[in-house]
Amino acid sequence: MSDERCTLVSGNWKMHKDHLEALKLVRDLAALFRVTRAPEGREVSVHPPFTSLRTVQIALESEHIPLALGAQNCHYEDEGAFTGEVSATMLAKMNVAYVIAGHSERRARYGETDALVRSKVDAILAHQMTPILCVGESLEERQAEHAFEFVKQQVTAVLSNRSAESVANVVVAYEPLWAIEAGQTASTKDVETMCRAIREEVERFSGARAAASIRLQYGGSVTPETAGPLLAAENVDGLLVGAESLDAAQFFGIVSARD
Repeated sequence: MSDERCTLVSGNWKMHKDHLEALKLVRDLAALFRVTRAPEGREVSVHPPFTSLRTVQIALESEHIPLALGAQNCHYEDEGAFTGEVSATMLAKMNVAYVIAGHSERRARYGETDALVRSKVDAILAHQMTPILCVGESLEERQAEHAFEFVKQQVTAVLSNRSAESVANVVVAYEPLWAIEAGQTASTKDVETMCRAIREEVERFSGARAAASIRLQYGGSVTPETAGPLLAAENVDGLLVGAESLDAAQFFGIVSARD
């Protein structure tokens, strides 16, 4: 990764942890951080379910825990008759810093299109939060040798025709679905190659400065053992962690991995 970009390791808790369990997890993480600091230039975000956001926010702020607060999703409208939805406005009021948009599970299970994901990114940026845009190809697309074309199209559909400044502040998380579905971590070479293609695509439509500044995460079955090589990979600026982020020791092992 570039020395100019701060790495970001994000823990996506998905539909796990009620508010009491969430409080315990962030406090367990805080205890580990008091003993050993994360490597210089590494930021960490946690993304609890909506029902735990307020509890985690209060703990992070009142106990000075060095974690950024993140959300897993948001609606594209600020308010309205959208039963069960949560707006970017609401998240911003809780000092949420990062919001995941277009996670592979939401694309696959809830039919989220690139157009819908783009509208969510619009809302996230409008409220001065940072989107973590998820992209990635399936096994079928990879086997058909359409992986690069498919991922670049996802990136372009959501991020093109924006100011270079806006694009530079986005995080893109590459999720290779073909690896995740098999419970495997993609090879460092696969990750490096795709992340380079993503950065080149951003440069094509938004310029060299935005491409140099945008942060690229890898997401998919990350463990403390695989984290170091992935963080050391060229063009990789962080990790989006799922299951391993639910255990304080495991997640801290990933956060503390040396690139």
